[in-house]
Amino acid sequence: MVTPTTYPQQLLLKELELSALLEITQAINANLPEESLYRIYHFTLLANLKIDKLVLMVLDQGWQCKVEFGTKETISGKTLDLSLEADEEMSVLLQRPGLPFNEFDLVIPVKHKQHTLAYVFVDQKNDLQLLDTSFIQTLSNVILVAIENKKLARRQLEQESLKKEIEIARQVQSHLFPTNLPQTETLQIQAKYLPHQSIGGDYYDYIPLSDNKCLVCIADVSGKGIPAALLMSNVQASIRTMVRYTEDLKTYVLQLNNLILEHAKGEKFVTCFIAIIDFQQKSLQYVNCGHLPIPLKVEGKLYSMELGTTILGMFEKLPFINVGELKLGRDNVMLLYTDGVSECNNEAGEEYGTEPIQKIVAQAEKVQENNLIQTVIEDLMRYKGTVHYNDDVTFLSIKIRL
Repeated sequence: MVTPTTYPQQLLLKELELSALLEITQAINANLPEESLYRIYHFTLLANLKIDKLVLMVLDQGWQCKVEFGTKETISGKTLDLSLEADEEMSVLLQRPGLPFNEFDLVIPVKHKQHTLAYVFVDQKNDLQLLDTSFIQTLSNVILVAIENKKLARRQLEQESLKKEIEIARQVQSHLFPTNLPQTETLQIQAKYLPHQSIGGDYYDYIPLSDNKCLVCIADVSGKGIPAALLMSNVQASIRTMVRYTEDLKTYVLQLNNLILEHAKGEKFVTCFIAIIDFQQKSLQYVNCGHLPIPLKVEGKLYSMELGTTILGMFEKLPFINVGELKLGRDNVMLLYTDGVSECNNEAGEEYGTEPIQKIVAQAEKVQENNLIQTVIEDLMRYKGTVHYNDDVTFLSIKIRL
């Protein structure tokens, strides 16, 4: 029964609640930051509704205390015990020793779309009839849903910004690869690059050194995405700078190792294969830096180019560097590739390996139009079936006729 004394109090309470909801709505429409919304929430419950003690725990990368006042013991920094015996709307918090919220006797869950966003801890004292828990729950829900929407909008903006940055990086990376590969009677080069993500850490290059010499290389940076692409761009810039001053392969390798150590700090590594082709001397010099064995077919004989050194960026001082040298014949074919090819799995989890590539190069004269890359890709597609590539896939095929 409503008495004359309680009716004005209830009316005043409803007016305060409506005023609080209006203020919160105006703040949300004004797009105030999260901190401001929490401050308004704090003031509304403390000053307008005369709540003496409250803690708001919000699920935000773990349970965090966002609002706290009137507590004897500081709640901030303490974890929320989720093993609460709560019903759908309200729960009496069990008084258990050691529980950080044991000075409260009521916990109000705040839910949205079946997900619990927060818990409001309050002390109901002796004025239970004036403590409108449904309003506290409504007010908390309005605030938290608005904040969740702000977070979602912010994440969407961040994702759009990241997409734009990745697209710019992809365009920049595409310009690092040579655009005009030679298609002459003496030298024919083809390339194929299939990044696992929008951008990747594989790299290939062709650099003319003189009328009678050229450099070809392929490299694979550990990892994927933007960090690998940035390191790859540094490797490319370093090689293109060094060729202006020297043709010594050992110098290239030593400088690259120092560069990778300086930029990656031992967190990323690079495997690479670098070769200089001398058309006049009919020879090929190369260094294989922890890369896959590169097949070279010379006048019907197949060679596997493996001499060199270890992976770059692993040691401050390379344990050894060996430069391989081979004589070229009239017809020569080689295929450079990265481990995204050899480590591609089939549906049984077995790797493609290097032997199929060796066999295809060994039978290069049977390949229609000598398109080694397309032949390997078709064979790889048959092998892997429905399994997706798990790394960047890069090829550089080279045909030399002297």
